[in-house]
Amino acid sequence: MRTESDKTPPLSSATLHILLALAGGDLHGYGIIQEVVRHSDGHYKLGPGTLYDNLKKLMDAGLVADAPKSASPEDDERRFYTLTMAGRSALSVEVDRLQRVVGEARLRLQSFQETRPKPI
Repeated sequence: MRTESDKTPPLSSATLHILLALAGGDLHGYGIIQEVVRHSDGHYKLGPGTLYDNLKKLMDAGLVADAPKSASPEDDERRFYTLTMAGRSALSVEVDRLQRVVGEARLRLQSFQETRPKPI
């Protein structure tokens, strides 16, 4: 039986990190960049070009939308983005896929360690 994740190609790294950042709440572009660095412990960094190219694609696909305008005066100049229900669903499907990949990797590594000749 095919699952929904079988029908959906894996997300790119940039897309995964952007959706993950927005899953925590609405953010402006620089906030997304900072959140990606934070949740990846500095191992993954988005440049502005990559971020905004991907945000446009995600908005065109209906996974991300403009967030409602904030009442805060300091946020009037910034454009905030929000994760849509379709974006949350896509992120959930990808997380499930990645969990299966990690599970398979663990099984294979365990099997490798068990069948590997012991050093003398």
